[in-house]
Amino acid sequence: MKKVYKLEDLDCANCAAKMERAIAKIDGVTYASISFMSQKLTIEADDARFDAIMKEAVKICKKVEPDCRIIL
Repeated sequence: MKKVYKLEDLDCANCAAKMERAIAKIDGVTYASISFMSQKLTIEADDARFDAIMKEAVKICKKVEPDCRIIL
């Protein structure tokens, strides 16, 4: 399943790259991309575990940049 999410309060391109690398390493994720300019997360992951993967992605974003939110 592939979905695109809006990001809110992403202030740093370097942080976006860190989040993208960390999300791509989550088990079940086949593709992850964060566009700093458009403030969007594109993620492709295993359908059966998609909700659990997104919860982990939210935790990663909070750890890297506490103000950033993924609009689910």
